[in-house]
Amino acid sequence: MDFNDSTEEATFRQEARDWLKANEPTEAELEGLDGIEAAKLWQKRKYDAGWACIRWPKEHGGRGASAIEQVIFGQEESKFDTPEGLFTIGHGMCAPTMMAWATEEQNKRYLPKLASGEEIWCQMFSETAGGSDLAALRTRAEKDGDDWIINGQKIWTSGAHYSDYGVIVLRTDPTAPKHQGLTYFFIDMKSPGIETKPIKQISGGANFNEVYFTDVRVPDAHRLGAVGQGWQVAITTLMNERASIGGGGGGVNFKSVFKLAQTVNIDDEPAIKDKSVRRRLADWYIQESGLKFTGYRSMTALSRGEIPGPENSIGKLVGAPKQQDMASFALDLLESSGAIWDPELSQEAGMFQATYMASPGIRIAGGTDEIMANIIAERVLGMPQDIRVDKGIPFNEIPTSNS
Repeated sequence: MDFNDSTEEATFRQEARDWLKANEPTEAELEGLDGIEAAKLWQKRKYDAGWACIRWPKEHGGRGASAIEQVIFGQEESKFDTPEGLFTIGHGMCAPTMMAWATEEQNKRYLPKLASGEEIWCQMFSETAGGSDLAALRTRAEKDGDDWIINGQKIWTSGAHYSDYGVIVLRTDPTAPKHQGLTYFFIDMKSPGIETKPIKQISGGANFNEVYFTDVRVPDAHRLGAVGQGWQVAITTLMNERASIGGGGGGVNFKSVFKLAQTVNIDDEPAIKDKSVRRRLADWYIQESGLKFTGYRSMTALSRGEIPGPENSIGKLVGAPKQQDMASFALDLLESSGAIWDPELSQEAGMFQATYMASPGIRIAGGTDEIMANIIAERVLGMPQDIRVDKGIPFNEIPTSNS
C-alpha cells in the first residue's frame, strides 16, 4: 500500500484545493434556492471550469483525468460545504453503463448534460415482489413495431420524482430462465403513462418513490445491449453502484461519537471514562481504521492503473451496520434528550437522530448485508453458491405463493 501522493498527484490535489477554496458557493448565492437548484448551480460551476466528472472523456463532458485524480478531487471536495448527493446515481451508476453499452451518438447527446447537471437520472431496478432478488422482477416490456410497451411497477427509486431520464431492467421473455429473459433500457421519465409517487420515510424525507408504468412506450433505439442481455448490462450498473455507495456516506462517524462521549455524563462522570463506553469506541475505531486502510488499497490500485478487488463490498458490509450501531449508541448516551429531534435544540443539529432513522435503509440500498456477504463468500473466498431451486426453469413456470 502507498499512502502518499506522487509528485503529480500532489500537484493535482493542490490545484483542486485552490479551485474549491475560490469557488465554493457562498450563503448569499444559495439563499432562496431549494436543494435541487443549489446542486445544479454547483454542478454547472464545476462543469464550466472542467472539474465535473473529471474521469470521463472530454467529449462526454469530463476532463479525461485518471481514476486516482477523480478520487483526489472527491476527497478535497468533501472538506467543503457544497451541495451534494443529487447526481450520485446518474454520475456513478447510469453514466458508466451508458459509456459501456450506448451508442457514441447517444453518449454525445446525454452525457454532457448529465455532467453539467442540466439533466438528472435515476435507476429503476427494485420491485415489491422481488426483494433482494433483482432477476425475479416482473415489470414487463412487449415489442410493438419499433417500440416496446412497458407495464408494471418499480419501487425504492431514489430521485424519480425529479429525474429527467432513468435506466430500467424489464422482463421481455417470461418463457426464459429468470436471468436470461431480461432487457435493459433508458427512458424519458416524462413519458406518458409514468406515474411517480414519493414514499414518506420514517426520517421525514421522501427521496425515493414508487413508479408505475401503464402502456409506456420506449423506442427500441433506447435499448442497451441485446434483447435478453439485460442481466449482463445490469451487472455493469451494480458494480459501479457498490463503488458509488461505499460504506454509507456521511452522518455519524467515530469522531462525532467520541466527541459526544466527552461531553455527556454517566453517573456524574464524563461518559468517556466509562469502561463499557471506551470498549465500544475502541471497536468502532478499529472498524473505521480498517475501512480507511481498505479504501487505501482501492486507491493504490487506481493509482497504478489497476482494477480494485472486493473492497467496495467489504466497505458497505462493515460500514453500514457500524453507522447504525454508532447512531443508536449516541442516542443511548443522550438519554431522554435523544428523543428530541430538532435542529435548533438537538445535539449536532439532530445528526444522531437523523442517522438513526436513515441508517437501516443504508443497509438495504445498493445490496443488502446478505447480498454483500454472498458476494464476498462466493466470489472472493470461493465458497459454494447458495442453492437455487429455480435455476434453469422458465420464469413463468417458477412456483409462486399464488400457484
